[in-house]
Amino acid sequence: MERKITSDLLKWKNDPSRKPLLIYGNKQIGKTYTVIEFGEKEYKTVAYINCDNNRSLLDTMEYERTIDRIILKLSLIVGEPILKNDTLIILDNVNDEAIVKGVKKFGKELTEYHIIMITSRKDNLVKFKGEELQYRYMFSMDFEEYLRACGNSELIEFIKNSYKNNKAMPFHSIAMDAFENYILTGGLPEVVQASLNNESPLKFKMIQEKIIDCYKKEFIDMKNLIDTARACEVLDIIPYQLMKPNRKFQYGLMRNGGRSKDYEEAIEFLNINGYAYKCHKIMEVVPPLSKCKDKESFKLYLNDTGLLTMMMHLTKIKILTDDNLKYILYENAIANSIIQSGYNLYYYQSEGKAEVPFIVQTRNGKVIPIELVNKNISKSKSLTLFMNKYNTEEAIRVTEDNFSMKKNVKYIPIYALFCLKETF
Repeated sequence: MERKITSDLLKWKNDPSRKPLLIYGNKQIGKTYTVIEFGEKEYKTVAYINCDNNRSLLDTMEYERTIDRIILKLSLIVGEPILKNDTLIILDNVNDEAIVKGVKKFGKELTEYHIIMITSRKDNLVKFKGEELQYRYMFSMDFEEYLRACGNSELIEFIKNSYKNNKAMPFHSIAMDAFENYILTGGLPEVVQASLNNESPLKFKMIQEKIIDCYKKEFIDMKNLIDTARACEVLDIIPYQLMKPNRKFQYGLMRNGGRSKDYEEAIEFLNINGYAYKCHKIMEVVPPLSKCKDKESFKLYLNDTGLLTMMMHLTKIKILTDDNLKYILYENAIANSIIQSGYNLYYYQSEGKAEVPFIVQTRNGKVIPIELVNKNISKSKSLTLFMNKYNTEEAIRVTEDNFSMKKNVKYIPIYALFCLKETF
């Protein structure tokens, strides 16, 4: 499957000032597969080493002081020579600081050795930070990557052109049908592949349940998580929190007498490591938005819409016949797209309860509100009130209808979320 990160890897390979690269992201999103596939295509050989319980690797990185000695030992570990510029060294499941310290030796000066490390723990970035490394976050597949995997690459250019020009997309219904399938599978490659193989929905569910179990097992293995049981509780409750008319996270739903102090560390852990995304409420818009957030009021979205669909026990027929459930999935998809574009999540709620579900502040300081059009509500005034109050020049409404532009509001179909980066 073609992934967007591959183009970044190629730029990294050809960069004369290249340093060892650390790729981080959740388990099961295709990090290892993508890096190995890149290595096999772009290099003569690939030296793959799994760092889990690898005493030989740990000893090498701890005790060898020179690059030549480290390369010699790594060659012995993989059983073949490591060639300058022609071998990609892949260190998978990197969680030990001693291994990273050894790799940093390659980043202190220009070398002809190419090294990519892979970790599934974002909190490792604090432990591993340093000028000797480069970093790249990898997400699960967005809808653009999904379309490529399904052989619908032509559709991508039509969507991008319509997004750029605010003109109707000629294959709108085809794109909507594809997005409805994407909602069911999500962006996890194993589930997408099962879909391409025409596996049954039951097979999807089994794979997705396995991935949730994989997440929970990782919680247990993380020494810095104080209460793994509560992290699992929070993960399990996200669908029910989102199914409420008011999506605000309520501690009381966790258990009788549940309080913020009981769960705030578990929630923060899930948010930092990308298992769930926290969307804070703001009641004023004064850049930077991070200073306006209400730390006690937030929504919590799951990192993959396919997993959310499974946890809500939904079928395609149920999604198509129940608008409320469908809009929950759409809202979660918008949150995922904003995060994948590199921005924090905020929602606006005034004292009069007017609510705009997403507010983005771009890197140049521009504030852009994003609203999901709900066909069951005759006319929502929240976005208009927000734009008038804060003199907002641009806004986005996400809809099931085709592209259009009305009074400085850009209407985009739900399947065009992957284009949001072009606006931000």
